[in-house]
Amino acid sequence: MAKLTIQSLILTLLFTVISCSTINKIDALKPEPDDATPLIYESNPSFINMPVSVKLKDIENQTNSLLNGLIYEDNNIEDDDIEMKVWKLAPITINNKTAEKGNKITTVLPLKATVKYRVGTKKMGIELYDTREFQLNGLVTLVSDVTLINWNLATKTELKSLNWNENPTMTVFGKNMPITYLINPTIKIFKSKIESKIDESISKSMDFKPNVLMALEKISAPLRMSEEYNTWLRVTPLEIYSTNARLKNDTFILEMGMKCTMETIVGQKPESKFNGSKIIVKSVSKIPENVIANIVAISNYSEASKIMTKNFIGQEFGSGSKKVKVEKVTIWHKAGKMIIALDLLGSVNGTVYLSGFPKYNNQTKEIYFEQLDYVLNTKNKLMRTANWLAESLILKKIEQNCRYSIQPNLAEGQKNMMSYLKNYSPMKGVFINGKMNDIQFKKFQLTNQAIIAFLQIGGDVKVSVNGL
Repeated sequence: MAKLTIQSLILTLLFTVISCSTINKIDALKPEPDDATPLIYESNPSFINMPVSVKLKDIENQTNSLLNGLIYEDNNIEDDDIEMKVWKLAPITINNKTAEKGNKITTVLPLKATVKYRVGTKKMGIELYDTREFQLNGLVTLVSDVTLINWNLATKTELKSLNWNENPTMTVFGKNMPITYLINPTIKIFKSKIESKIDESISKSMDFKPNVLMALEKISAPLRMSEEYNTWLRVTPLEIYSTNARLKNDTFILEMGMKCTMETIVGQKPESKFNGSKIIVKSVSKIPENVIANIVAISNYSEASKIMTKNFIGQEFGSGSKKVKVEKVTIWHKAGKMIIALDLLGSVNGTVYLSGFPKYNNQTKEIYFEQLDYVLNTKNKLMRTANWLAESLILKKIEQNCRYSIQPNLAEGQKNMMSYLKNYSPMKGVFINGKMNDIQFKKFQLTNQAIIAFLQIGGDVKVSVNGL
């Protein structure tokens, strides 16, 4: 039994010696990440066109929804000697059929009115009044000048005509007596009140701001651009530019432009940065047609490491019996460079550390690493274990795989983005259309959390808000 134990011990030692002579173990010092710039960056803003169009039919519908039945009532005869009640008898019609030029609309209001008009005086505490009541039933035609004031479609309305459906009457001794010859001069009694009521109703129904902000909030919700690469597009509005509203045929058009930041983010779905209270509104005379989109592409190191690991799957480096496989790649930032940790398995086991500067190949759309070399501590270990791995030829082959293409991201991103530029509707009445040119790389920025690439896209993006 003792003899067997000694033989077993000798065999074990022999196996260990043989193993150590064929497989080397690297125990290199890990270059710890340092504090690079936090994930705060400055990017050039993008500009997106946002024409808002509202049909007169929408204005008509909104006005009719606000004005129903009894649309005006004044029961105080003491302030101006007038009491008045006005009813809408049928739907109001609004059109641009007027001989006058400019932003003018015509409103036809079928109404019935009861007007009490008091004539008289009060002297020495004695009231000497005569109150007459008029019954009116007809079509009031009003013409309005239209402007945009603080996101409201504002009108200045003037009563142009009043056509009677029935002869105006006055109550005398409990009976309605025709008084057509008297009533026309008294139109001024309620003229200003009808005009202001129409202006008030249109103003309430034509407040664009809530609609525009609601549309912007929907647009600002991050959109998944690629499931495979888990990329998201986030748009954050900063400023809104608008021209004055203009009437074209049966539609009011408001040219708007949005200044915003655009980001593509790799990883989990980011939060929306939308804050309606911080959006600045400015008036301009003209909105540019062609716009530039500046996109910030954020690749966190964890996601980039996963992509690079895929490059090494099934690959062997070396020749003959001296070969290694890269099982895992991990990258991070240190002293202005990227550290690439390669977990090796084969003739050499362990982790080697490479360092280099990230670069971008605009032709292949790849992020690669220039001046790639072993970290000093790693290199010393290699010299003592497997010099062949430190040879420039092996390093060159490894370097070819220490890159990752964002071409699939860009292609997939463009493809998915185009699906959002073909009459995409994030909400009722809001439509996004446009075209895109090729994506151009501008620069890199390294942080302690991610590689940030700044990209630029030319094209034309329009967000149309139709109706209310």
